[in-house]
Amino acid sequence: MNAAVITIGKEILIGQITDTNAAFIGQNLTETGLEVVRMITVADTVESIESALKEASEYAGIIISTGGLGPTSDDVTKPALCRYFQTSLALHLPTRDHIQQLLAARNMQMNELNAAQAMLPASAQVLFNQYGTAPGLWFEKEGKYYIFLPGVPFEMKAILLDYLLPELKKRFSLPLILHRTIMTQGLPESYMAERLQDFERQLPPGVSLAYLPSYGGVRLRISASGRNRQELEHLVDGQIQLALKVIQPFVYGYDEESLPEAIGKILRERRLSLSVAESCTGGSIAAAVTSVPGSSEYFKGGIVAYSNEIKEKELLVPAGLIQKHGAVSKEAVMAMAGGILRKFNADLTIAVTGIAGPGGGTPDKPVGTVWIAVGDKSNIVARAFRFGENRERNIYRTTQTALNMLRMLVQGIDIHAVFQGLP
Repeated sequence: MNAAVITIGKEILIGQITDTNAAFIGQNLTETGLEVVRMITVADTVESIESALKEASEYAGIIISTGGLGPTSDDVTKPALCRYFQTSLALHLPTRDHIQQLLAARNMQMNELNAAQAMLPASAQVLFNQYGTAPGLWFEKEGKYYIFLPGVPFEMKAILLDYLLPELKKRFSLPLILHRTIMTQGLPESYMAERLQDFERQLPPGVSLAYLPSYGGVRLRISASGRNRQELEHLVDGQIQLALKVIQPFVYGYDEESLPEAIGKILRERRLSLSVAESCTGGSIAAAVTSVPGSSEYFKGGIVAYSNEIKEKELLVPAGLIQKHGAVSKEAVMAMAGGILRKFNADLTIAVTGIAGPGGGTPDKPVGTVWIAVGDKSNIVARAFRFGENRERNIYRTTQTALNMLRMLVQGIDIHAVFQGLP
């Protein structure tokens, strides 16, 4: 069955807040077996809400809306619902009593605005909101099901998870949908798709592959639908193994695992320590590594050597090397990596130097040129990258690429061979 999601609020339209509610609702509806075919965001006006309901009902049998049920004057969802469903507001005593209890627990008294929240469309089924004063509402019209949830995220989530999804599962025979995500880094989307052409052609009926690119890498979501979870898990796991045959070197984890988490797991299991020497990233790599709880077990520390003076003084880069080859060079990054290894006596190192931008580029070394080195006391591998002209993206891409190169090194993957022919 198809579903549509409507979010109500001008604050979303003008970019004042990010609409996380729609993403949460869409994800959970999909996992329940519904296909989300529309997401609509509208302003807080009766006309906009009515128009969105009419549009959504043309494509979906279940319409879920969030927002606009509060006590203030700009919350006009209930008047719009009365018009759309041809009903009127009536006092809902259980809601009034609940509001009084909530307010009393906070040493507050009910005012007219609070009391108005207990005035609900008479034809609606009320969905209890244990955390707030605005309940959810359920309507049925011409074979369509309409559910309205409050906009406060934790209130919306509680009603959706505790009441709405179980009710949908009881009312409808929904297929089981299973998703697994392969997390990759280092291979651009177009190159990834090229390598996976044969894999995609052999996908069995009911199994699909989606590419979800970002600045940090490409997520590959394999989805399958059916009735038996064990059979679906076996089917999806088999497809993952087939995909790994052609993209294994670029895979660092699965589902929502982050690259710093994957690195931390590897270092912890192998009892290896890490130190970092950063120039253009300004500490971003160290911040990523230490974002993982327990990283003190394997991370010794790092130095942000932004100036050439600090590179020479603290990272022991030989005097004259930078003058001869430049700070953004293979020679400089290799020296930085060796220097931090000796200084911190770590098992492994990452070193980076580059031109993050927007200024500082030259014809030979344009903005986005970055040298990354990873290694241990017996072997250091360095490679140059060109990430583009955006400073923030350059720093993020450098951080992700450096961590992934470290993963490849530790896992015995030939870094030069893997990146050969790639931009």
